[in-house]
This record gives sequence, structure tokens and C-alpha cells, in this order.
Amino acid sequence: MTEVKASMAGSVWKIEVSKGETVEEDQDIVILESMKMEIPIPAESDGTVQELKVAEGDFVNEGDVIAIIE
Repeated sequence: MTEVKASMAGSVWKIEVSKGETVEEDQDIVILESMKMEIPIPAESDGTVQELKVAEGDFVNEGDVIAIIE
């Protein structure tokens, strides 16, 4: 199990995957918006998205879990 975490604080601008989707390492999971910049948050390993912990528009802090990949 891999927890994908936010690398910085920001708003969830766009979710790029859905629950049950197979992802590859470095594939973007979500795009955060912070200080008018778009920051992609990639998967850290290959696997299947088991859970998305955020919704578009949510605010996350650095280190918050965004998704779980197994």
C-alpha cells in the first residue's frame, strides 16, 4: 500500500484518476493549485487506486494523504 501525499499546501484543482483505476509510477493523480501555480502530484508506484481522500476544491496541507494505491 502506498499513500500519495501532498508535497505542499494548496487547493485540489483537478483529480486526474478515479477509484479502481490502474496507475503507473509518476502518473499524475491530482493537480494542486497554490500561489496561482499548478502542481502535479504523481503516483509513487504502480498499482490500483483504492481510495481518493480528497475532492476537487478541497484544501490540503503539506503531508496530507491524497490517495491510497495498492
